[in-house]
Amino acid sequence: MTRQVVLDTETTGLEPEQGHRVIEIGCVELLDRRLTRNNFHRHFNPERKIDAGAVDVHGITDRFLADKPRFGEVYEELLEYLRGAELIIHNAPFDVGFLNRELARVEGVKARIDEYCEVLDSLQLARRLHPGQKNSLDALCKRYGIDNSQRIHHGALLDAEILADVYLAMTGGQTSLRLDFDNPSARVAVAASSDRAPRERARRERFGVSPVRVAAEDESAHREWLSRLGEKAVWRD
Repeated sequence: MTRQVVLDTETTGLEPEQGHRVIEIGCVELLDRRLTRNNFHRHFNPERKIDAGAVDVHGITDRFLADKPRFGEVYEELLEYLRGAELIIHNAPFDVGFLNRELARVEGVKARIDEYCEVLDSLQLARRLHPGQKNSLDALCKRYGIDNSQRIHHGALLDAEILADVYLAMTGGQTSLRLDFDNPSARVAVAASSDRAPRERARRERFGVSPVRVAAEDESAHREWLSRLGEKAVWRD
């Protein structure tokens, strides 16, 4: 069974080297491309002020975090949750860099996130699939028809849930995690999506485009149209 964890963080600012800290972690779990609802979501007291620009992005305030635990009080629970999973992160170097810096702050701990799990950068995946286009999370939601209307502010858990939808759409054609799994037809749809994923991924890697399924009647009409162009039509090749 393949276990994947889609992860996002919010921080006090953009530069861990300048002492900025993680203030929120949100994770959603996928088992064989199915949402399990076994989420991990925590806020942290960063023991420093949050930049005003960061508050504008995520809406989290110093006052809200005042009574939250420190990262060092929760890190073991986080590492156990992540252990052995494939992490899916949009712009992974940013989040992994912050998390590794947080782990380094914990006395006696030398662990790194990439020692506990593999990391897949969904931003790099999107750039391979859509070169030269915008590949922010919002842009990908628009491209794949995924609802992100609740994303007034960035939030780690909400963004992880949206990214999970985007990842499934990019890698297998399934465009929503939110299926009724008590419905047999929904289970069949997920199984079919999972079975197609390796083949469609291989096509994308080879040709750089997403596969398009053509109906038999459309293919027949296309061949008829080509027949009118004569034997030397380049489209025949």
